This record gives sequence, structure tokens and C-alpha cells, in this order.
Amino acid sequence: MDLLGALGVLARVVETGSFSAVARERELSQAAVARQVSQLEDHFGVRLFHRTTRKLSLTDDGQMLLGLARPVLDSVEGMEAVLGQQSATPVGLVRVGVTVASSRFLAQRLPTLLADHPGLKVELVVGDRFGDMIEDRLDLAMRAGEITDMSVVRRRSGTAVRVAVAAPSYIKRHGELSSPAELANHTCIVHDVGPDSDVWTFATPEGPKEFRVSGGFLANDVRAVHLAARAGYGIAYLALVEVFDDLRSGALVRVLRDFPAPGARFSLVYPSRRHLAPRTRLVMDFIWEQVRQVQAETACG
Repeated sequence: MDLLGALGVLARVVETGSFSAVARERELSQAAVARQVSQLEDHFGVRLFHRTTRKLSLTDDGQMLLGLARPVLDSVEGMEAVLGQQSATPVGLVRVGVTVASSRFLAQRLPTLLADHPGLKVELVVGDRFGDMIEDRLDLAMRAGEITDMSVVRRRSGTAVRVAVAAPSYIKRHGELSSPAELANHTCIVHDVGPDSDVWTFATPEGPKEFRVSGGFLANDVRAVHLAARAGYGIAYLALVEVFDDLRSGALVRVLRDFPAPGARFSLVYPSRRHLAPRTRLVMDFIWEQVRQVQAETACG
């Protein structure tokens, strides 16, 4: 029996709560995963799991073994990361929690990374709210705002910029805007995420100011707002990563460029009780490079 490998399987079964999830993750049969757990039980002469048709939970002996195994597994993973034994050919699955706005931006870029690393797999878990990273089985996540969760490690931080955009056809019909106050006379597309979604903030010579906007189209889906802007209906206020490619292609143009919106802090984080695996570091560095390019082009523009 590969004791270290079986202990790794045990840890992942506990983290995912499922034999089948670990089987998919490691490209094994469910029977093979169960067999490794059974071999551990035989080796130590204890029962590790309480099994029912609906729930899988550790026994007291299982809790003790997992507690003893975690430092060993973390140390081995740390050695691999430090010595770079996997860095040349990172393999395996990396689950990344990303915002809806970031998902399309990354989806158009990740194929380049995956083409260069055939053994690597990336799963984007899309949503604007995430709970416990271990419970959600996330290896990496993009989080907005200040990080107060002590269970995660912040690896990289930056500023997520928002911009006001419109289709060239809309600008041709209604003209350029010279100040945010003129938004009151324009059709705006509101991303409805709660109270004051129709209040947009811009930097002015007097400091940040809020401007209430209106229009006939609202949506709680950022993609719908984006598409309505591309169709020429009105002006939208969106994260730069959501519209970056359209700005480069000319499908959308930035309005009120002289009145930037305040940015929101974002971070790339991973669970603190895990070492950063080489495959996860590779994906994190790739994402950060894409974001850095956006920020660099914005600064130049």
C-alpha cells in the first residue's frame, strides 16, 4: 500500500465529503478510492468513517488519524513546492472561485495556459459570494474588499476598476458626455444588486461624488447589462475586466474618461491550511498577469 497516497485520498474525501468527487478529481474509479480507504482501515486496525446512504462522517479514530496525517501531507506538499519537482509539468485540477464579471474575461484566456500544460485542468466556480474555501473545495479564489477571514492566505492584491461604457452607436445618437451630471439626461442600464444600484460614483475635482441614474432596462445579471450596452441601448457601469475586450475591439467605448470611478480592492487567496501547490501557483500567476495587463493598458490609456 502507498501509505502517503492513501492518506492524501483520506484527506480529500473528508474535504469533499464524497468518494465520487475524489474519484473524478484523481481520474480513478470510485471503487479504487474506497479500496485505498479500506486499506488504511486494515493497516491501522480501525474504522475511519461512519457511512450512511446520505452522509459520510469521520469516526473518532478517523479524526485522530487525519489530525496526525495533515502535518505530514502539508510537509510533503511544501517540499514539492520548494524543490519545484512538479513545476516543470504541473498536472491536476485547480478549482478557482471567480466573480461573474471575471469569469468571461478568464474563460477567453485560460485556453492558452491549458494548451501549454496538457496535464493541467482548471474549473471556474462562478459566483459573487463564496463561503468556506475548504467546504467549497476551492484551491484559489478572487475576493473583493478587505480580507478579514483568518482561514485564507492573501497572495496577491490589486484594485478592480469600474468604468462607464456605451456602444459607438449610442454615442453617435446622443453625443459625448462632458461630466457625470449629464448622466441624468441619458439612458443608463442598471446592474441591480440591491439598494442604490442606480447610484454611480465618480471622481470629480471636488472629490468623489454620487450620481443617480435611470433607464428602462435593469438586470441582476451583469452579462445581460453588458449585452444591452453592446446593443446600443444606453450607458452601463461595469467592472473593467467585464468589458476590456470590447473596449479593445471598439464594440464599446469608455465615456467620462476624465472622471474615473473609485476602484474596489480585490485579492487572490487560498486556504491557509494548504501549501500552495505548483499547479495552483501557476494558475494564480497566470490570472495575476492577465489582470496586470489590464491595469497597465488602462494606465496608459
